[in-house]
Amino acid sequence: MSGVRTALVWDPAVTAYRFRPDHPFNPRRLELTVSLMEALGLLEAEHVGVVAPRRATDEELMRVHSAEYVAAVKRCSERGARPADGWPWGLGTDDTPLFPGMHDVTSLVVGATLRAAELVMSGEYTRAFNLAGGLHHAHRDRGSGFCVYSDLAAAIAWIREAHGARVMYIDYDAHHGDGVQGIFYDDPEVLTLSIHESGRYLFPGTGFVDELGEGEGFGYSLNVPLEPFTEDDSWIGIYARLLPEVAEAFRPDVIVLQNGCDGHGYDPLTHLRATTRLYEETVRITCEVADRLCGGRVVATGGGGYAIWKTVPRAWSLVWAALSGQTAPDVIPHAWNDRWQGESPDLLPERLRDPAGLFPPVPRRAEIEATNRRTVQSLHRQALPLLRGWGLGF
Repeated sequence: MSGVRTALVWDPAVTAYRFRPDHPFNPRRLELTVSLMEALGLLEAEHVGVVAPRRATDEELMRVHSAEYVAAVKRCSERGARPADGWPWGLGTDDTPLFPGMHDVTSLVVGATLRAAELVMSGEYTRAFNLAGGLHHAHRDRGSGFCVYSDLAAAIAWIREAHGARVMYIDYDAHHGDGVQGIFYDDPEVLTLSIHESGRYLFPGTGFVDELGEGEGFGYSLNVPLEPFTEDDSWIGIYARLLPEVAEAFRPDVIVLQNGCDGHGYDPLTHLRATTRLYEETVRITCEVADRLCGGRVVATGGGGYAIWKTVPRAWSLVWAALSGQTAPDVIPHAWNDRWQGESPDLLPERLRDPAGLFPPVPRRAEIEATNRRTVQSLHRQALPLLRGWGLGF
């Protein structure tokens, strides 16, 4: 699509979202990513811009969270708050511990995704990317899985209220997007599509094919739980066929895209076997669908990603390049590696894209791919009568 303008919503202040030094949700990954984008020259084109975020208001938070929960988060954000104070709200746990200023910085992350949505829905930019966002496990009245507030749900709710737009939410983080799904489970104007490692093996233990929504929203929650050790070909093949068909049936006005990169084979918390090819291809396919159906409009966020040195900066630089219609150079500048290698516990890659054959062959490859196909066939059988116009050829 010609004339695409893309915004990166960024301020280093979002890196204050840090639970404790040894927690895997490490905001250092954000600094690494932005510095790599700069080193690759991906923030210099005339059609891209860097836009500062703003803080979400209580009213914006309470579109998707209860007033009681917001008040509890504020109390738990004060110095001296005890972990037990947060337990009734899913906070103060090993996964989502308390830290001073939690409400303020999480509100800033939510506001960054709201700002991205404002830029896109106003037409000022066609696409916008908040790499600090993607907090898809937060529920209406509890935190979960490193997530305090749901920036994604807040942005979707604002889009619905301010513009009456139909929203297609796509999530290909390795973990099921349970919080976003739950908040919009009965809303036929928000279709959620999550492709993730099966909840049989991975937190949060949800995201199965029979989770289809409820009430008026029945048929508008779609899940593809992948087998562990799923590789690029199976994952991308499913996405390339599934997304266009579902989008054609739903006819969204805007796509909200969560780009968690913890499905990469280097990630320490999951069991999938993607390479950087997944992130480049998925965003390319998504943008093609958006260009055809909803004026190119994509509101994008980051998400999971815990191989913060070897994977996250490269994956999200490729996401940004695809969103902004740029071809990223493959060689990582020596100056970037020199800047960060002394801090990294791993040898940093010299190329942006993973080579073919990066990981050893998976012995059960044919079985895994066949199981994934059967999963999509099952979804097709159950959802076809509900989402009219969907006719997949799996």
